[in-house]
Amino acid sequence: MTPATTAGKKAGVSHLGRETALCLVLLALAALIALLVIGSGDYPMGPVKVMQVIFGGGEGLESTIVFQWRAPRAVAALAFGAALGVAGAVFQSLTRNPLGSPDIIGFSTGAYTGALLALTLVGGSFLATSMGALAGGLATALAVYFLAWRRGSHGFRLILVGIGVSAMLAALNQWLVLRAEIEVAMAAAVWGAGTLNGVGWPVLIPALLAIVPVLGLTLAGGRHLGMLELGDDTATALGVRVEPARLVLIVLAVLLTSAATAVAGPIAFVALVAPQLAKRLNRAAGMRLAPAACMGALLLVASDLVAQRVFAPVQLPVGVVTVSIGGIYLIWLLAREGRSRTQV
Repeated sequence: MTPATTAGKKAGVSHLGRETALCLVLLALAALIALLVIGSGDYPMGPVKVMQVIFGGGEGLESTIVFQWRAPRAVAALAFGAALGVAGAVFQSLTRNPLGSPDIIGFSTGAYTGALLALTLVGGSFLATSMGALAGGLATALAVYFLAWRRGSHGFRLILVGIGVSAMLAALNQWLVLRAEIEVAMAAAVWGAGTLNGVGWPVLIPALLAIVPVLGLTLAGGRHLGMLELGDDTATALGVRVEPARLVLIVLAVLLTSAATAVAGPIAFVALVAPQLAKRLNRAAGMRLAPAACMGALLLVASDLVAQRVFAPVQLPVGVVTVSIGGIYLIWLLAREGRSRTQV
């Protein structure tokens, strides 16, 4: 074994250890904040008390509050944040652009369009809304993919087409809300802001049954994602069927986005910010899916805690907080890009 090979293996082991440590730290912080979320409300409980109730040490009312009323919200924040973080990492890796996320490209807007059509045409049942969001997200993804196709789907063209499709769908969404009855329009407006208020086990469990296996498949496909980052020619030389692999990863990422959107609405900017923060903390050359999932879970559960506590007793939609975080990130990103171009 040559010295270069030995050094490469040591570097790989060191990077894997750093990535594992980062994931453990992010998960620990997310779990702690989830305990604070569960303890928030008209009947406040500290993290220690919440842990006692979880492990069977609470009274009847406390158990009901923790398990039936508040735990679904915390679990939804963790699961949906992880799903959006991974979806954002997939799109940013495929487009090789930090702006390549489902909410920028338009897939979240398409899922919202599908849900709105279900709300206005079929009714407000969870099944109809979920199926509408899923169908809308997938239809938008396929439309953007094929409209951007020109001897391959290159990242910059995918983003430009996605922004255009997103703008048209946003106009359609506004028209659907204005044409709807007042009750439907109000429900659609609240849901469209992205909210975890009122999430319960009956709607959360079906979403988890969709998210968990798709999340596992996407994480398993991270190997192909790393090869695709090297370029189409290199990936082909390594035995990857580039366009089928890219299409499968896009479909999986859209499924993750649509499943979260079906329950909580289009929660903006988590998919945009989480992968970039994770990449900078991980100091990796390419986009890694596991840290992006952990960072997404942490961001969304922390945003939900802010949404509950800052203006208490009023509970804001969590999307209001994530939009604020995303706006700060975009300003920083544009300023950073402007400085780098000035220096060049």
